[in-house]
Amino acid sequence: MPNIENFLTSKEEAEIVEAIRIAECDTSGEIRVHIEQKCDIDVYEHALEVFHILKMDNTLQRNGVLIYVAVDNKSFVIFGDQGINNIVGADFWNSTRDKISAQFKAGNFKEGLIDGIKEAGKVLSQHFPWHHHDKDELDNTISKG
Repeated sequence: MPNIENFLTSKEEAEIVEAIRIAECDTSGEIRVHIEQKCDIDVYEHALEVFHILKMDNTLQRNGVLIYVAVDNKSFVIFGDQGINNIVGADFWNSTRDKISAQFKAGNFKEGLIDGIKEAGKVLSQHFPWHHHDKDELDNTISKG
């Protein structure tokens, strides 16, 4: 895997941010991407920490979704807030995971993230549709650790 500086180009990052913006047009849900070089503890537990650090648990409907990537670990986690998890079943994120995983295995990191964002947005829109009073509560930029 490449180092974090080379994981995505600035053009690819801009395309991912645009994919987030478009996905959020149909849902009140909030999607963020966070990338780190490596994770020295349990990846899921660390993704939960990052979720809280990014204040993703502060959305009105508790419907934030974090796609966390640990480059060296060749791992990623999709973490949804309790507002989502209280409504959906345990296998809710499988389609998003599968889309990301298929592209990552082929070395298509940007495409994997964009496919995952689109799928997450599609699924979120079914349970948390956008309404005219909704606000973009979280930054759409990619955060890095």
